[in-house]
Amino acid sequence: MILPHLIAQTTTFTTVTSTPPTTPTTAPATNPPFYANPIFLPLILMGIFLFFSSRTKRNKDKQVQDMLGNLKRGDRVQTIGGIIGTVVEARETEVLVKVDETNNTKIRFARKAIHRVLDDETTATVDKKQ
Repeated sequence: MILPHLIAQTTTFTTVTSTPPTTPTTAPATNPPFYANPIFLPLILMGIFLFFSSRTKRNKDKQVQDMLGNLKRGDRVQTIGGIIGTVVEARETEVLVKVDETNNTKIRFARKAIHRVLDDETTATVDKKQ
């Protein structure tokens, strides 16, 4: 019973028609290019932003590391807490800062607690305010 049905199907598929296939009148639909996607532009802009912001942060971190590496005796520094003093001793991980000349008060700070080294102009401005 299944055999006559299979024979009928094979004969219908093996017949050849003499008419040529017709060409479609409309062009086939193509996918738009990847840059036409609306999410493409924001992704590119975010990538550019991240590149420049990370580069700026790296440069700033390098400047801070250089500043901390070049600390020496006699430098006027400001800590992250706002304390201003003169470096008495600079070790690998900590710095001894003299904060009061009259009482000879010294405070030991971690090197990373130094916010900036004050130059002569900044020191003069700070001393005028006090």
